[in-house]
Amino acid sequence: MEHFLSINQLSQKQLLDLLALAKQIKANPNDYRKALDGKSVVMLFEKPSLRTRVSFDIGINKLGGHCLYLDQQNGALGKREPVSDFAGNISCWADAIVARTFAHSTIEELAEHGTVPVINALSDLYHPCQGLADFLTLAEQFDDLSKVKLAYVGDGNNVTHSLMYGAALLGATMTVICPPGHFPDGEVVLEVQQIAAQHGGELILTSDIEQIQAQDAIYSDTWISMGDNVSLDEIKAKFEPYQVNKALMDKAGAKYFMHCLPAYRGIEVTAEVIDGEGSLILQQAENRMHAQNAVLVTLLS
Repeated sequence: MEHFLSINQLSQKQLLDLLALAKQIKANPNDYRKALDGKSVVMLFEKPSLRTRVSFDIGINKLGGHCLYLDQQNGALGKREPVSDFAGNISCWADAIVARTFAHSTIEELAEHGTVPVINALSDLYHPCQGLADFLTLAEQFDDLSKVKLAYVGDGNNVTHSLMYGAALLGATMTVICPPGHFPDGEVVLEVQQIAAQHGGELILTSDIEQIQAQDAIYSDTWISMGDNVSLDEIKAKFEPYQVNKALMDKAGAKYFMHCLPAYRGIEVTAEVIDGEGSLILQQAENRMHAQNAVLVTLLS
């Protein structure tokens, strides 16, 4: 593994190895206190962040490494100087680059022109660190991830793409339920279906929330970010039938609720569900650090 740009670049074994390593690091942190001894990681962020920035910064510190955060006060990467120059210069000093960008092409350009590993901390197309943390969280609840049934309800986005790839590689069953016009990227869907067929998994796509079958967990994401110029009233009109509430959880027999945060209670999910016993949101947030540390150790060891 040279970079960590998207989950679909992994083999099933690589994904399972990352999850196993993340479990080890979480259970035995002292064994990895010097894993990044003498290593420096630069974080390039075009977007604001809570979980991604804090989990990487503290995680790198826990591994004995040094982290440098660079925000982009002058706008997107490539405006002040070319992305290729960013990548080349940072590679002179740092041992890895973590990037949170608007366009996935920026991540790819950093990987192409840099000489150190690049980790995608979020782009418009993928959120692989979130997906890895989510499957780590599910692995803590279920011994065999290939038997898991996961439903994603809401707007098909970068998180959905990463979850779909992960589920397909693991041989799990994933149901994606979106309003018409808000499904995941078509090319991603086709690739996920091919990967799922290879590993005994299944991808189900539907707009009919009433047709939801039995699920182990239901995953939701904010509706608000899906259209910056769309009013909340417009979003609600289209997405309201897709709110995750107790009735939906009961209908699917889902024990667990998942969300990548930030969440809007009373919008995409009710407070009763997200703050209830079956909510895994804080485990997901904590596991961002352990999953990312597994990626860092794998890339830099």
